[in-house]
Amino acid sequence: MSQTINIEARKPVWIALSEFYLDTELEGMDYRHIARIIMESPYSIEEVKEINKYEIFPVLQKNLTSVAGEWAGFQEEWLVENILRSLKKRTKLRKFVIKCSWLAFKWMQEDSWKQLERIYSELIKGR
Repeated sequence: MSQTINIEARKPVWIALSEFYLDTELEGMDYRHIARIIMESPYSIEEVKEINKYEIFPVLQKNLTSVAGEWAGFQEEWLVENILRSLKKRTKLRKFVIKCSWLAFKWMQEDSWKQLERIYSELIKGR
C-alpha cells in the first residue's frame, strides 16, 4: 500500500458499497442510504467508484458469483480487516489482475451503479 488512506473516512463507504455484493436485490431506500453515505464522505462519486473497484471488489468479488452468496451483510470488522490485508499485499501485478477481473465482472453491478448515480444526482441537486 503505497499511500496512506484514512480508514475512518473510508470505512462507511466500504460498508455501504458492500451491499452491492450481497445476494439480495437493493431497493430505492437502499440506494438513498448509500448515496447519503457518499455525500457525507470526503470523496467524489468518481473516487468512490475507484474505491469500489480497487478496495472492495478484490475482497468481495467471490460473493458476486457464488451460488449461495452472503445475503445478510458482511461483518464490519471482517470487511475492514480483509480490505486492509488486500491493500497491504497490493503489487503492480495484483492491481493489473484486479483491473482485468473487474472488466470481466463489472457488468454485474452496472444497474446498481446507474441507480445509485441517479439518486446521488437527485440528492445533490436537492441540497
